[in-house]
Amino acid sequence: MREEMSRREAAELQRGRRKPRSPHGWGLLEALWLLAFYEPVVTEGHLRRKNLEFIFIRFSAWEFAGCDKLWAGLVTTLCHHIRRHFGALPLSVFHVLGSRPRFASGFSQREWVLKKGACLRLWGLLLVLAVGVTILLVALLVPGVKEHRALKVVGSAVASLSGSSLVLGALSILKNFLVSEKKKIERLTDSDRFAGQLGFMSKVRGEVEALVDFLAFMEVFERRRLRVVLEITGLDLCYPEKVAGVFNAMATLLSDANAPFIFLLAVDPSVIVPCLEQTGCMKGLADNGYLYLNRAVTLPFSIPEMGSRSRLRSVEAAIQTREDLMYRIIADNVAKTRCGCGGGGAGARPAVPGWKEADSEAVAWIHEAFRCLHDASDVLSRYLPENGANVRRIVNTIPITLRLLLHRAGVAATATATATAVSPRAAAAWVVLADRWPCRLSWALQCLEDAGRGDPGESLWSVFQGHVGELSALRQALGKVLSLDGDPELFRLFLARDFPFGAAEARELLGVTVNLDHSIRHQMGLLRAMARL
Repeated sequence: MREEMSRREAAELQRGRRKPRSPHGWGLLEALWLLAFYEPVVTEGHLRRKNLEFIFIRFSAWEFAGCDKLWAGLVTTLCHHIRRHFGALPLSVFHVLGSRPRFASGFSQREWVLKKGACLRLWGLLLVLAVGVTILLVALLVPGVKEHRALKVVGSAVASLSGSSLVLGALSILKNFLVSEKKKIERLTDSDRFAGQLGFMSKVRGEVEALVDFLAFMEVFERRRLRVVLEITGLDLCYPEKVAGVFNAMATLLSDANAPFIFLLAVDPSVIVPCLEQTGCMKGLADNGYLYLNRAVTLPFSIPEMGSRSRLRSVEAAIQTREDLMYRIIADNVAKTRCGCGGGGAGARPAVPGWKEADSEAVAWIHEAFRCLHDASDVLSRYLPENGANVRRIVNTIPITLRLLLHRAGVAATATATATAVSPRAAAAWVVLADRWPCRLSWALQCLEDAGRGDPGESLWSVFQGHVGELSALRQALGKVLSLDGDPELFRLFLARDFPFGAAEARELLGVTVNLDHSIRHQMGLLRAMARL
């Protein structure tokens, strides 16, 4: 994501766009001036901007597992990091004087419009204050007028009323500067009347809406899009009711269609699903946690099994965290320094040639796969699901699958001088198969794995057909997973007629399959082993 951010920034500058601004240093003064006296406008030029900035926020649910409301910890973490990223002063001024950007009328390119009403009110207050101070000074200093108490009273009243309005505005800014949004929410949750507070969620929602409006303002000011990326980890270590509370908080934050939030949810489905099914959030979904996850997650990424090199990297990373073994790293660095190879010697990582060619090949594959999905004459389009959320899952998954497939094919070609035999259309069909029939595909893959190498020319459908009776015997234990599958007759036509994947193809595609929950297959393997005891 950081690489994509840098690439888009450089592309925007090459197109001659204005350089982005920052609300720090001299940019802070400019931001405060625009906050006070100007209203932002979303123009056509702003909507055409491709550069963006990701604001990464890590939320470990385990750190807040002890509090009564885990979702409140998520909201307070969001508020705290946004305030720290942009600074307390711009956010405090926005709460008092700022306004959400409005869309431009017509094709106007003016991004800032003067707040005439605010300026008139300010000048009016200053003028009234100046008149009141003048009257008071005249009543106090001019000889012959000192004896008129009425003039002193009028001057004092006018100056006090106009001055108090300015002081109240300054005090409101000071209050928001000293009392952050995080403290406001914590004060509400710490209250003894927390459980019975009517409108509590509306207050929290109001704070979140103010943050969203502030981010929209800063988008126009910084001349780029802003996206807040919340990385949620440790959720599978919490109690079931707290897990459901975090999902409710995410739904609250994403309820606005224009909310600039992206959630990266790192969980183990085999742990999260039972937690969700124990709470009351499953009502209306037949108590099926898998259905709930499918509706909540728009881009699934189930990590495949580790390869040998990945295992070695993870072991090396684990060793480097051990303080008693850190001397090895220090010794290696000393040895490199003595050998003079610390920068670009034998120990340096070689550059990968032709990465631009590989990227262009991946783009061509992705376009070809999307063409097959969009082609009405292609039989693959007939198997697309009717649910829009499932279609988005498939579209989001195909580029990742194709890039992983090309990467593994490049590594294999370097080692054995062979490349992948899977076409972009076949890879797209495999993604559709994994999304439409996850249970039946997992069963066929598990039976294929249990059979060992077997016949590489054997079709996946024949493997499934040979063990379908065993699956029928386990349908009670796999009932909730089986409910995820689509029409069984379409599954037969898909594998037996239109896309007859072989055993060799299935093994190759399994290593790059990210939209299939591998815990389902592991559960099936355990059930098969227990049935044979």
